[in-house]
Amino acid sequence: MFIEQIYTSCLSQASYYIESNGQAAIIDPLRDPEPYLKLATSRKAEIKYVFETHFHADFVSGHIDLAQLTGAPIIFGPGAETGYEITVAEDRQVFSIGNVMLKVLHSPGHTLESSCYLLLDPQGKEHAIFTGDTLFIGDVGRPDLMGGVATKEELAGHMYASLNAIIKPLPNEVLVYPAHGPGSSCGQNIGPETWSTIGEQKKNNPALQDMSASEFIESITTGLKAPPPYYFTDAAINKRGYQELAAVMKRNYTALSTKSFANYIDQGAVVLDSRTAREFEKGFVQGAVNIGLDGRYAIWVGTLLDHSVPLLIVADPGKEKEAISRLARVGYEQVHGYLDGGFQSWKTNGMPCDTITSISADQLAARDDIDSILDVREPEEYQDQCLVHAKNIPLPTLENALHLVDDKQLFYVHCQTGYRSMTASSILKRNGIRNFINIAGGMDGIQKTSLKLKHKGV
Repeated sequence: MFIEQIYTSCLSQASYYIESNGQAAIIDPLRDPEPYLKLATSRKAEIKYVFETHFHADFVSGHIDLAQLTGAPIIFGPGAETGYEITVAEDRQVFSIGNVMLKVLHSPGHTLESSCYLLLDPQGKEHAIFTGDTLFIGDVGRPDLMGGVATKEELAGHMYASLNAIIKPLPNEVLVYPAHGPGSSCGQNIGPETWSTIGEQKKNNPALQDMSASEFIESITTGLKAPPPYYFTDAAINKRGYQELAAVMKRNYTALSTKSFANYIDQGAVVLDSRTAREFEKGFVQGAVNIGLDGRYAIWVGTLLDHSVPLLIVADPGKEKEAISRLARVGYEQVHGYLDGGFQSWKTNGMPCDTITSISADQLAARDDIDSILDVREPEEYQDQCLVHAKNIPLPTLENALHLVDDKQLFYVHCQTGYRSMTASSILKRNGIRNFINIAGGMDGIQKTSLKLKHKGV
């Protein structure tokens, strides 16, 4: 028996490869089928099944492509309905993989069709459970992503029943393999680990402590942030089906001349610059939005840009394919292409450019005009520690809250590290706001200076 967790940090997503006696199963694959095919080939195994724990909202799953390439059936839990061929498993149904078995455990709560998969070893003993978004390490899946099909309270009630009937009775030594790790918006307080045991979770996971159904429902429905806008689009894509990734890449991975690039801008396409903040600030296509490949690129694209708007890509030479394929992972397929030769070709041809002014935290501390600060971190980050004169407008809400930005005087923009503040700076510039300076290094650098900070409770 062989298990490998394939973890994608930029999406906080985990998929799984399970193998026994030359047969393999994949659980919750990403859209790119290559990692799974390569692993199976290297181990001389045949992919027998592709399992989905639920209709994912935060990424476009690779189950359809993988099934087409391998002939393996796609397995969903009870109640799943799709626009393509699947096998809808019954609760407690068992699938054999070599001399091990996966048992379907219907566990509604995050969604109605959500199911966990319990791995039984060759002796029939419970070895591991693949929990999807039902159980995370230190948390459970959020119950508000059904788009009106069920209320968050109804789903939370289902979750309570699933946890008590399915998860808690398992032996303490059973391994827990969830679909997400820290940073995912599919939960509220996911812990830093990407796997655990039932015993550890029963001891330390707040959602698994003894409480009434009403107490549980209140605990997991209180304080929920709005999900990223792309979640409902991706869930619909996963349900109805999609075009194979190879065809999408063939269409979108297109080198564009400066002239063609400019023509698409005139037609309303948005320029997405995937370079680092440091490179972007030195010069960029006027009006471009900076979301760097060195961070949670796809998640921030999904949070800030509409699926329906065509995109144009600026990337460092050699990074264009990565920028476009990572967009496809979250369902962004309207990409006209990328700027051939990168930003340098745009600049060389005398096209409209812009820059961002940045200073270090030390330079900020040496100034006497820092009465106006824009902090684009999340509210909990801001409340925990912030500059005395700072106003908090979180990055996800910035473009719709520009009327709150006072640009009649110079102001400074910062986040925690400098990644989000450069994205914010690009949005400000795109909307004609120019009277600001970005703080490179963000709060991480500010903390090391003499600048006065406010702390929680003070």
